[in-house]
Amino acid sequence: MKLFLKEHALLIAVQVVQFFIILAIYWLDGYRHLLPALYGIFLGLFFLTAYLTYHYFSRRKFYKRLTEEVASLDDSFQTTENSPISQALDHLLKEQYRHYQTRIKELESRQEEHLKFMDQWVHQMKTPLSVIELIAQNLDEPDSSSIREETDRMKTGLNTILYMARLRTIEQDFHIKPVHLSQIIHEVNGENKRLYIRNGVYPNLLQEKQDMIVETDEKWLFFMLSQLINNAVKYSRGKSNRIDISIFEKNGEAVLEVKDFGAGIPEADKRRVFEPFYTGENGRKFRESTGMGLYLTKEAADHLGHRIELESKMGEGSLFRLIFGKTQNLTAL
Repeated sequence: MKLFLKEHALLIAVQVVQFFIILAIYWLDGYRHLLPALYGIFLGLFFLTAYLTYHYFSRRKFYKRLTEEVASLDDSFQTTENSPISQALDHLLKEQYRHYQTRIKELESRQEEHLKFMDQWVHQMKTPLSVIELIAQNLDEPDSSSIREETDRMKTGLNTILYMARLRTIEQDFHIKPVHLSQIIHEVNGENKRLYIRNGVYPNLLQEKQDMIVETDEKWLFFMLSQLINNAVKYSRGKSNRIDISIFEKNGEAVLEVKDFGAGIPEADKRRVFEPFYTGENGRKFRESTGMGLYLTKEAADHLGHRIELESKMGEGSLFRLIFGKTQNLTAL
């Protein structure tokens, strides 16, 4: 109704001004009979009101459609009335919908091609890195360790790029199955063995409950745990020689904690550490920070239905907690 009145406000105003102009002309011409003039104005207003009433109720669906929000794209195919302006609106919305769908398919195709390219490129880069590592083994120290340290950093960066690309289609990349938590921790620790040795920081595995199994995606859990461990080691370097990796059950849910005793996170940075490319105060001190590790970890956890919690205090370290669903026992499988 408001849209209808706004559209016809000028028409109503013109009609009212027209009535007064006609009255003024008759008055200046010497016509002094007020009642016939008022009756004429009443008739004019009556026919104007009748026209507006008919116009509104005959196009009520049209105005309602213009004022209501579109709940879904399929609403573009709704029809309103048979009036020319209503048919023109229906045709416009349908053409926009077709154009939108065509554009979306083009973007999805480009995205898929980009994802395939990133995947192939990362795997192609890993091959020369492996060759460089083999060559470095035959070199004398400290050259050998220095080269392998740099190749490890490049591998970490390549994996981050790969998972960033996969995050766009993460729903299609899931493979949920029972995962043994202690086994995945041992695999991640083995993968990061040189990282521990190089930084003089070593993992301490604490298991409150043996054979704890959770429903998750093994590949993404490996990545999330690797990111948390890399951060823990990086921010513990020079401050502590250990990190604690704990597995326990709380309120019937499996919990995986990674705790370091390093720099800690400033209070002002806690609410933003999961934002993309945010490095914060510690990121300016540790130049290796990209601000993407925790962001990807949080996004993956959310898509998997897990929760991630953070506790930290400056100068005392940080604790990241991954909370899964209900636990399972290995012997029951």
